[in-house]
Amino acid sequence: MTFPIKTDDLSMMEPDDELCLCFHVTRRKVENWIRLQKPKRAGQLSECFGAGTGCGWCRPFLHRLFDQAQSESGANEALPSAEEYAKQRASYREKKKEQGEE
Repeated sequence: MTFPIKTDDLSMMEPDDELCLCFHVTRRKVENWIRLQKPKRAGQLSECFGAGTGCGWCRPFLHRLFDQAQSESGANEALPSAEEYAKQRASYREKKKEQGEE
């Protein structure tokens, strides 16, 4: 399944913005969890307060943060602003409802 990730919005998600809206997990929590726990696979991020185990919208963003941590560049991954992120998630969930998946 592919997820619609739009990156045309140049503003960034702040560290205390929620990345996982289902379980209210912030970007800061995920980045710190990755830094401290050093997961071997992106799927292990679900152990970070359940991130990615609800509607599934945040999974591609979790993968991007995981990939960023695995690379040596240390570049900060640009994610959409909290407002744009929430808007994209609402659209994603509406499409899932229409397809009978939710």
